[in-house]
Amino acid sequence: MKLFVGLGNPGQKYARNRHNIGFMALDQIAEDHGFGPWKSKFQGDIAEGRLGTEKVLLLKPQTFMNRSGQSVGEAMRFYKLDSTDVTVFHDELDLIPGKVRVKAGGGHAGHNGLRSIHEHIGAAYDRVRLGIGHPGRKEMVSPYVLSDFAKSEGDWLSAVLRGVSDGANHLAQDEGGKFMNAVALRTAPARSSKTPSPAKTDPKPEAKPEPLSDDRSTMQKLLDKFK
Repeated sequence: MKLFVGLGNPGQKYARNRHNIGFMALDQIAEDHGFGPWKSKFQGDIAEGRLGTEKVLLLKPQTFMNRSGQSVGEAMRFYKLDSTDVTVFHDELDLIPGKVRVKAGGGHAGHNGLRSIHEHIGAAYDRVRLGIGHPGRKEMVSPYVLSDFAKSEGDWLSAVLRGVSDGANHLAQDEGGKFMNAVALRTAPARSSKTPSPAKTDPKPEAKPEPLSDDRSTMQKLLDKFK
């Protein structure tokens, strides 16, 4: 069994915040893959389903971001899971908007949700880092992550969420490379094979040098011939 955790803050006030992109990712997976209805349990909202052959529990902690680990730890203990069975979906300031990266273990880089999870289950869990970009200055980080995505960001946000959902089966099977390929097909689609290539032109034939003119007299030509 796998535990997919999306990070965010509860309530409509925060629903479209950049900080809630983890919640959004799980909502997309649940909708696209026919998960059961959301229920309240483990201090969070949960939905059960399957991704490929793997049973998966989706968890959105309702404890507010800085206490996310309480909910995650409770769910892990109930199902007797190891931290390596956990994948956390979260916003990432250090990636530009639209970029997605998978990471196994590591530090929390000051992210309050990850910090809390570290405290409750350790650092040996997987993460799906969902880039939202950085506002530029440290003092602007809090109001930035707690503000809604702009309408102009809708296209890349939708592409990321659908790409994550497309690759969720691979993620559940620990196939990070295939997951990233699925995301890339949404966020950076390949150019169509029908796109005409530039016309090829044959190189111009080399010009033959013109013969040199011969100003010798007839007698001079005969003398030169028998030299």
